[in-house]
Amino acid sequence: MPHPVPAASAPLLEPAIELRRDEGRPLAVQLADALRRAAALGQLRGGDRLPSTRALARHLAVSRTVTAAAYEQLHAEGWIVGRHGSGTYVTTTPPGAPAAQPESAPGGGGGAPAGTIRLVPGSPWVSGIDRAAWRRAWRAAADRDPDEFRSPAGVEQYREAVVEHLLRHRGMAAGGPHPGTVLATGGTTAALAELAASALGPGATVAVEEPGYQRAVQTLLAAGVTVVPAPVDHAGIVVRDVPAGVRAVYCSPAHQYPLGGRLPAERRVALVERARAEGWLIVEDDYDGELRYDVAPLPVLASMAPDVVVHLGTTSKILTPTLGVGWLLGPERVVSRVLEHRERTSTGPAPAGQRVLVEYARNGDLGRHLRRLRRELSQRRGLVVSRLAESGVEVFGDEAGAHVVLPLPSAAAEQRVVARAAAHGIVLDGLRRHHHGPHRWTGIALGYASCSRGDLERSTALVARWCGEEVSGGGPASR
Repeated sequence: MPHPVPAASAPLLEPAIELRRDEGRPLAVQLADALRRAAALGQLRGGDRLPSTRALARHLAVSRTVTAAAYEQLHAEGWIVGRHGSGTYVTTTPPGAPAAQPESAPGGGGGAPAGTIRLVPGSPWVSGIDRAAWRRAWRAAADRDPDEFRSPAGVEQYREAVVEHLLRHRGMAAGGPHPGTVLATGGTTAALAELAASALGPGATVAVEEPGYQRAVQTLLAAGVTVVPAPVDHAGIVVRDVPAGVRAVYCSPAHQYPLGGRLPAERRVALVERARAEGWLIVEDDYDGELRYDVAPLPVLASMAPDVVVHLGTTSKILTPTLGVGWLLGPERVVSRVLEHRERTSTGPAPAGQRVLVEYARNGDLGRHLRRLRRELSQRRGLVVSRLAESGVEVFGDEAGAHVVLPLPSAAAEQRVVARAAAHGIVLDGLRRHHHGPHRWTGIALGYASCSRGDLERSTALVARWCGEEVSGGGPASR
């Protein structure tokens, strides 16, 4: 029967613990699971004191070896800590705790449960935004008079700020971009939707990296565009394998999504040469091109071939999706078609986020944030890679951006790791979902930007162990 932990040993702590000797799992494993579950359900909280291993063993009628082994496991996972002369205490809700099942909200609810750790790519480091600078930018933006009408191209000062940003942080040569070639957008996906409706049009065929950004695929399909795969390898898009007869090629040359490769110079040249020879547009998704910390950020393709490249940028990865803004830089014929589409449909990005970014960049706050962000992500990547290496897990992807890739031997192995993580309150992103066609790559795209350092270290240790078991052939299915 369930045994409440004695209040004398741990005041205010009475989680029910049931150990079954007829079960196949060791008693120490059952005890550790029970304590995790109590923390996930709120029965144990950060700062609560646990009973001593001796007192708990006596109360549960088990060997002290059982309680000591359970505490040792939980201590290794980082959610309990021993204080000399005081006892053992819960630190936080453990990353290894099964998430409590929330009650459904009226009308349904989305998103992950509270306390879930998201190790997924594409999430920004919002906790690192200087809150004083952030509030200052919003106040300054609000001091401007309300707009009487919305400019189809976007706020002029915003487009000027984008030009300055591209010059300083993306290596665009002076004299290249100017506000007349830049349009404000609602982000890369919104910009792609506008391109599909104007410069490409229904019935066009577009090659998209495979594996690649599936929101881009779905955006193009929704616009009536035919999507064909463009294979990638560790270095990015394989130019010779891009199908003939396409109207455009969508790619992420600075940091391929999701595999993380950097397109080498010879492939960049070959891509531009094919585009010019065959009449393509190259749609360059530069979703996190500013986030390079091994070398200086690579120049964008648009600076190399402004006649055939449409460059898409966003603030959602370097700052936050709150602003809801990005930019499009392209040949005059493309920019004109997008503007005509906006005039016809009376659509375009809202100016509020544009004005905030103008103010955030005006006094150098954007540049300071990017420098802090690069340092933080570099350190986080080092932490993740070292933890994975200890478990014998290979990592690939350039020293850039906010995610690495952990290859796994099979789709089944990927599914097992993702499922184990979900059971422990950790959200992982498998590579299989990044394919539009047959699955060629399996593994985990592990993001390291959005959670705290402590959560990152503890949860990465668990993921490293699970992936290591799969790579070595010791996963659950092989036991």
